[in-house]
Amino acid sequence: MKNITLSANEDIIRKAKTKAQQNSTTLNSLFRKWLDDYTRDKNIALEIERFLSETEYAEAGRGFTRDEFNER
Repeated sequence: MKNITLSANEDIIRKAKTKAQQNSTTLNSLFRKWLDDYTRDKNIALEIERFLSETEYAEAGRGFTRDEFNER
């Protein structure tokens, strides 16, 4: 595995380390995950389109009113 050096504002690094610790992880593992995700040839629009085409069979069975759409 290759080591690299990155630079960032000390305050941001401190906050990021604290947040990572709260999530039981490290900045190193978060960076590795980010780098892996970044280098993958992903097109989110294509993934969404594929998902929607695979779930076309799902229907609500009726239309919904405006109030029903906005209900939480």
